Amino acid sequence: MSHPTRTDRRHFLQQSLATGAAALLGGCDRLSENATVRQLLGSAEHLNRRLQRTITPTNAMAREYPESELSPIFKSNGTYQPADPEYLALASANFTDWRLSVGGLVERPAQLSLEGLRALPSRTQITRHDCVEGWSCIGKWKGARLAALLEQVGPLPAARYVMFYCFDALDESGDRYYESIDFADAFHPQTILAYEMNDRPLPIAHGAPLRLRVERQLGYKMAKYLRAIELVDSFERIGGGSGGYWEDRGYEWYARI
Repeated sequence: MSHPTRTDRRHFLQQSLATGAAALLGGCDRLSENATVRQLLGSAEHLNRRLQRTITPTNAMAREYPESELSPIFKSNGTYQPADPEYLALASANFTDWRLSVGGLVERPAQLSLEGLRALPSRTQITRHDCVEGWSCIGKWKGARLAALLEQVGPLPAARYVMFYCFDALDESGDRYYESIDFADAFHPQTILAYEMNDRPLPIAHGAPLRLRVERQLGYKMAKYLRAIELVDSFERIGGGSGGYWEDRGYEWYARI
């Protein structure tokens, strides 16, 4: 008899949690408005996250590919052209005046230009982008290691999460996109702030001048059009309190592939 692999067990645990949540929500729409049910679903999310961390080593690497497997066309996820006036002005000047603000629970807040980011230790990687919509593409990315940036600004002891704030808005409210990861992913060697794609400056459709690449999670975690990073101790005061634009609309915060 064959034995289940680690991947099989992980998928089983994920599916079990997802099935349980779907059963609760499928019975009656009003259940999703019930505080007890919301709390239960939130607990399942935290359980899923803990199980993932237990099953998968913190330093596990996402698969990397040879250049021969680069996708001839790499789809753009989310926004492909921000309408934000501030962003458009920066883009028209080739982002020479753009700065990445880094603050929150840090010892040394910073404002970094693209040149400053290029001076940080970098990494180049060819990885597969998996979108929650069901498609995948393989691309080559180069960028500053997020760990190097965090070491430069010095996280304070209370910091637990890294928030990313963007220029693009996905609905008519005008609310700009925001996303977050924890320190386990922030200090992972494949987590980079990408300024190049396929050996060229990052295109606008893919998040110019800077986007997050967190290769072990789904595409909606990889915030584009970055304008600011903030280290925080919780999500309570940010958006709906779930840690991201889509998470505040029902998506899972921990989007492990």
